This record gives sequence, structure tokens and C-alpha cells, in this order.
Amino acid sequence: MTDVDGTLKAAMTTIEGAIGAALVDYNSGMALGILDGAGGLDLNVAAAGNTDVVRAKMRTMDMLGLKDGIEDILITLSTQYHLIRPLGGRTGKGLFLYLALDRGRANLAMARHQLTKIEADLEV
Repeated sequence: MTDVDGTLKAAMTTIEGAIGAALVDYNSGMALGILDGAGGLDLNVAAAGNTDVVRAKMRTMDMLGLKDGIEDILITLSTQYHLIRPLGGRTGKGLFLYLALDRGRANLAMARHQLTKIEADLEV
């Protein structure tokens, strides 16, 4: 099992093209941990903004009567990918991992696969 800092470090060092990572509480919008790379992103702003994305999607799923869970949310920009992965399990409820990737260096399929493995090792 890995703590928050170890999880973010693993994301930044093992996922090719990672430029920023955060663990976020989507109830408050606050980042519980951030690790900035060469991307120059304000991860506290990203945490708060992506909280709105997660809440909106959950609200929409509820209105549609969908009883499914969100595996991840992908936002594709012209030069970046932004992955939002709500955590499963009883200790991860209300949290999501946020990962920003340089689109020119990242392999999206591999990043999603590795983020899933990293999440499984996280102990909150």
C-alpha cells in the first residue's frame, strides 16, 4: 500500500508524459496532495475546477437513473490530456485522482492502465 505522496510520485515517474498529478476531495474541491511537473499547471485551481466536472457528471448520471460508476473522465485539449479517476472502495469515496499529460509524449491507453494500477495501491 502506498500513501498519497507515494501515489502521486508513482504517477509522475511511471506514466510517460505526466506533467501534474493531484488527489482531490470532490466534496470540498480541495487537493489532498499535489505533485507538479514541467507543465506549469496550478494544480489547486485544476483540483477545484475538475471537482465541478465530477459533480456535474454524477448529477447527470443520477438524473438519468444510471446506477453505474465512473471509471474515468477524459478531457482532451490540443496539447494535453486530463484524466480524472474517481476512486472506488470504501476509503476512496469522495476522492479522485487527477492526472495531466503532455499529449505529444503520452500513450493514453497505457496511462489509463497505469493509473488503475497506481490507484489499487493507494491507501488513504
